[in-house]
Amino acid sequence: MTLFKEPDLGTPARPGEATVAVEVDGHPVTVPAGTSIMRAAALTGIDIPKLCATDSLEAFGSCRLCLVEIDGRPGTPASCTTPVADGMSVRTQTPRLEKLRQGIMELYISDHPLDCLTCSANGDCELQDMSGVVGLRQVRYGYEGANHLDAPTDHSNPYFDFDESKCIVCSRCVRACDEIQGTFALTIEGRGFDSKVSPGGTSFMDSECVSCGACVQACPTATLQEKTVVDLGMPTRSVITTCAYCGVGCSFKAELRGDQLVRMVPYKDGGANEGHSCVKGRFAFGYATHPDRKLSPMIRESITDEWREVDWDTAISYTATKLREVQQAHGVGAIGGITSSRTTNEEVYVVQKMVRAAFGNNNVDTCARVCHSPTGYGLKQTFGTSAGTQDFKSVAQADVIMVIGANPTDGHPVFASRMKRRLREGAKLIVVDPRRIDLVRSPHIQAEHHLQLAPGTNVAVINAMAHVAVTEGLVDRSFVEERCEGYAEWADFIAREENSPEAVEQVTGVPAAELRAAARLYATARNAAIYYGLGVTEHSQGSTMVMGMANLAMATGNIGRDGVGVNPLRGQNNVQGSCDMGSFPHELAGYRHVSDDAVRSVFENLWGRTIQPEPGLRIPNMFNAAIDGSFRALFIQGEDLAQSDPNTQHVVAALTAMDLVVVQDLFLNETAKYAHVFLPGTSFLEKDGTFTNAERRINRVRPVMPPQCGKHEWQVACELATAMGYPMHYDHPGQIMDEIAATTPTFAGVSFAKLDKLGSVQWPCNDAAPEGTPIMHVDGFVRGKGRFVETAFVPTSERSTRKYPLILTTGRILTQYNVGAQTRRTANVAWHPEDVLEIHPHDAEVRGIGDGDEVSLSSRVGRTTLKAMITDRMPVGVVYTTFHHPVTGANVVTTENSDWATNCPEYKVTAVQVELRNPADPTAAPEERAVPTTVSDR
Repeated sequence: MTLFKEPDLGTPARPGEATVAVEVDGHPVTVPAGTSIMRAAALTGIDIPKLCATDSLEAFGSCRLCLVEIDGRPGTPASCTTPVADGMSVRTQTPRLEKLRQGIMELYISDHPLDCLTCSANGDCELQDMSGVVGLRQVRYGYEGANHLDAPTDHSNPYFDFDESKCIVCSRCVRACDEIQGTFALTIEGRGFDSKVSPGGTSFMDSECVSCGACVQACPTATLQEKTVVDLGMPTRSVITTCAYCGVGCSFKAELRGDQLVRMVPYKDGGANEGHSCVKGRFAFGYATHPDRKLSPMIRESITDEWREVDWDTAISYTATKLREVQQAHGVGAIGGITSSRTTNEEVYVVQKMVRAAFGNNNVDTCARVCHSPTGYGLKQTFGTSAGTQDFKSVAQADVIMVIGANPTDGHPVFASRMKRRLREGAKLIVVDPRRIDLVRSPHIQAEHHLQLAPGTNVAVINAMAHVAVTEGLVDRSFVEERCEGYAEWADFIAREENSPEAVEQVTGVPAAELRAAARLYATARNAAIYYGLGVTEHSQGSTMVMGMANLAMATGNIGRDGVGVNPLRGQNNVQGSCDMGSFPHELAGYRHVSDDAVRSVFENLWGRTIQPEPGLRIPNMFNAAIDGSFRALFIQGEDLAQSDPNTQHVVAALTAMDLVVVQDLFLNETAKYAHVFLPGTSFLEKDGTFTNAERRINRVRPVMPPQCGKHEWQVACELATAMGYPMHYDHPGQIMDEIAATTPTFAGVSFAKLDKLGSVQWPCNDAAPEGTPIMHVDGFVRGKGRFVETAFVPTSERSTRKYPLILTTGRILTQYNVGAQTRRTANVAWHPEDVLEIHPHDAEVRGIGDGDEVSLSSRVGRTTLKAMITDRMPVGVVYTTFHHPVTGANVVTTENSDWATNCPEYKVTAVQVELRNPADPTAAPEERAVPTTVSDR
């Protein structure tokens, strides 16, 4: 595909019907009221010259290049800031306008370096383009006077340069930072001739800039330019694909020069991101070609042996033989597989098919077990389907937004920018989180309520909010009576005094008056939406909490339209898809239970194999059975269990107890230390298939380059299944999607051809919704009627004690992703070189801990060492860390406590002690910081 520029209509579209008729250079056009003359002209195919205008930003009118003449009006108004009027006649090309535009451009060029042929933006510079468009042939003004040609270049950001000498002060970068990203890191400093763009009077690296790239995208010159473009040259072709980081699922144009990837440019027509991006998706793609990446299969007899490179045939034959030997010795159920939430739907589907058809059991699970399995359970029980209710655009209609256990600015930054835009427009915000996340208070937004609850008390808080709605008459009775069932019994339960804000205040730490005010705000809003993350699901009552949020949304009628809903913010790029594809041991694709004879028959008829009607083993069951000796071999696709799963000691014990561990990944991760076979995987730049994001949006992932390891991951699974005696073959991943569509009702209308035509669709996509379903449960719930479920608060068994008096909770940071295997191999480490422990000043003071001191973090299962960061964003008694660096190994200290329904680990509540590190302690040596505690030490 050749490089293409998306059309830029100059100013944003205006909503409404096209009712205003105007004429531009004799061409009639009808547009919505409020549309600019510039956009109306562009819709007729007439491009008015411009520099400060772009259709991703509101009109500014500073460059004056877009002047037009309007019959019956004096002067030459700017077309970007002048709205159309019915009957208006506009002329965009006259001798007068030509002369004015040439004069304006002459002034710009007179203070601009004349190095076009050697400039990194040559061929992609709007100033260069507009000089030609207006017919500028000479510049009468010399360089003798004052100019900015010797202005410095800021190289501080690892991904882009800021060459001040080439800046035309159009303010597009400043406006992009304000309007699109919402960080407000840039400003115009000075006045008149001294005006210049400034990142707050400091360097870009030291400023509040979050390196989202919006400013680089908006810049019309080479002022803000990717370093890869400077080094490699301007790209010549592009491929539209999907980011492989978080669950937002941003669409990008991967722009290449020959076969070398030069830059990732957010795609304006991307349904999830609409031309925006974050630092990871925009810039952190270098891991795909990092020298640490392993491109050849490797095997070894023992985990103490050195790895030996082999060819693909040898690796697959060896793996299949070992798997069969294990089954012959220990039974069909002695082996299993784990699918990845970083691979495509098609790759996930073939792995779970391999387990069920070739392995002959249901021992398949996915990383969603340890993050969002309570979402699947809770929403299915109440709404009837295991997915969020809205599309991301819906937040623009919300009047009250409640964020629970999520940190969107760090974990889902592109969606956070949408949310912040709505908050700046006047929507109210409620944050429910022990930690004071950035959304609680910043220079431009502030939460109406921050319910700073004690970790582990989510259910008590949500029940108290529902209690207020029920006892104060704030329930939407017509919605409940028409759309729901089980309300009376639930209302009797929730109205009990034990669920009142006053009763739970002692447990949650949230003042009753504050909780009541927040509940009233949510319940009385015209549109109220809930967005939640792992701070909801990774608890012993994760499933209960999901049902509690669903109860509150149903009771207040906040389901089934724009601006409302219950919305999980998924962590990895294909968590939703990996669940959709049948990765759980009790469900086939489409969340249908394996015990259902009719469902099994669909797959059995197509696959030609009998599927077991009993659920297989979950990941925790696999580990326990491995230690017991009954589970002996595991295929792990793209998941670093030894770093990401709780109680590392237990995980390692399970892995070392197995006869065969097969790891398929990009790098030799922590889990690969215990593997016998390593099968190289493919990066997203090599994948051909689909990802499904948190809003159920199915996006195409197109290969930018062939698989560097020689095979696609779906091919490896097919060949392994075939080697085990079950022939499995596809010519193209599109055939896998066709099989998914044939077996999975929610995907029945999905095909690569449809995705190529429409860009993306949101499931359900079938005969009833041939172009997908942006909003779920509009006229009725998937299960028929929404079901209220009693959600009794049960305190976690993980309590602080005299020995472990603090509570640890964990999370992510903006620049890093999951276990850091990818982002640690990019320049993103410049912002986060190591995990740190956030601790309140009081807790630090009583322990003699100073900011930056090395501390020992210990729990009843393990201990590790990391540096302290003293901050009042933490409440007293609670500490926080991330889990991106294996040298820290935060999950060494997390326990095996888990959700009662799904076994999702309780990462967010671990009783710990923090002490100033003893330098003589060998277990805290920097080269081996993460140390499991032995049983006798607990």
